[in-house]
Amino acid sequence: MFIHVTQTDHIDNYRIKLSFNDGASGVIDLASELYGEVFEPLKDKSFFKLFKLEGHTLSWSNGADFAPEFLRENIV
Repeated sequence: MFIHVTQTDHIDNYRIKLSFNDGASGVIDLASELYGEVFEPLKDKSFFKLFKLEGHTLSWSNGADFAPEFLRENIV
């Protein structure tokens, strides 16, 4: 089964509640993952909140995204 993000909800700062197609759900804090050219703009919290669910994962208008498998492995 391919893992897909099915639902998202911004909690605060860099924390997002995620639900997946395998029934799992939890919260991920992406604060420590925002490094590198494409992720640097996400440090701006107002821009970070503008994520959307696209291609079965989180994505931003600047091309940043995270693999759904990474997100699934790191939820709490």
